[in-house]
This record gives sequence, structure tokens and C-alpha cells, in this order.
Amino acid sequence: MPHTPIFEWFGREYVFEEKGADWYWALGIIAIAAAIACVLFNNILLALVVIAAAGSLALSAAKHPRTHRFAIYDNGVGIDNSLYLYKDMVDFSVLEYIDNTLPPALSIKTNHIFAPHIYIPIVDHDPLEVYDYVSQHLPEGMHENSLMDRLEHLFRH
Repeated sequence: MPHTPIFEWFGREYVFEEKGADWYWALGIIAIAAAIACVLFNNILLALVVIAAAGSLALSAAKHPRTHRFAIYDNGVGIDNSLYLYKDMVDFSVLEYIDNTLPPALSIKTNHIFAPHIYIPIVDHDPLEVYDYVSQHLPEGMHENSLMDRLEHLFRH
């Protein structure tokens, strides 16, 4: 890791929304109905996959987000113990939302196969200062929500 960060803060990876008992009941009923339909069509393996997926979704929905350490250095962006170098990045955008409950975010597109889009909530720092600094190293680009971002938003609400 580089020596001294230009900006450093701690933030959560997403805003946690508590799911009520009704949400879990609905998930269970839908999963059981789908599993029964699979069994009726003699597809036992798919029924097991549906049940496993529903269980995994329920566990994921109950999980609280981790707090990460975000830092901006002179040669890249750090998330916890990982450093993403500017030379491996394509472009960036600072996103500000109409909804004041969501913090502004630094959105970065990279050349990494496993992390093509890095999304960092900006907490305790002026987004304009972050924008000014990152714009010295990367070009600005248009960042719209991907299909996965929209699906994640749909399932979280």
C-alpha cells in the first residue's frame, strides 16, 4: 500500500434495509410452490436448486453490510487491503442522488475482469474535492446503472 492517503474514510458497501417477516414468508411460499411445480414435472434436481437458492437469498437478505476502509492515493484507489491503480482504470464519475439519504458515490470503470465496476460511497469528504483530485488522474465518463445494479435495487426494496 502507498504511504499516505490523500482522502480516507470508512463506509458501508450498501444501505441495509431490514426485511420484515412478510418478506421471508413470501420468499418461502414462492420457493415451495416453485419446488412443488418442479417435482410435478419430475425435475427433482431443479427443485433442490430452487430451495437452495431461496435459502441463500434469505441468508443474504439478513446479512448486514460490512464497513470498508476507502482511500484515495496518488497512484490509485484503496478498498480495505486492495489497491486499484489508476493505470488499470478506464474512467470515473461522481454520482450524487436526489434522495438525500444516500451518500454521493465515486463510480470507477476498470479493466479488471473480476471488478469491472467499483462503486465507493463518499462519506465525510466533499465530493467536489474528490472529483477534482481523481479528475487529475482519470477521464470522466458517463456511468449509468447496469442491469445488475437495477436488479440489486429491485431485490433490496
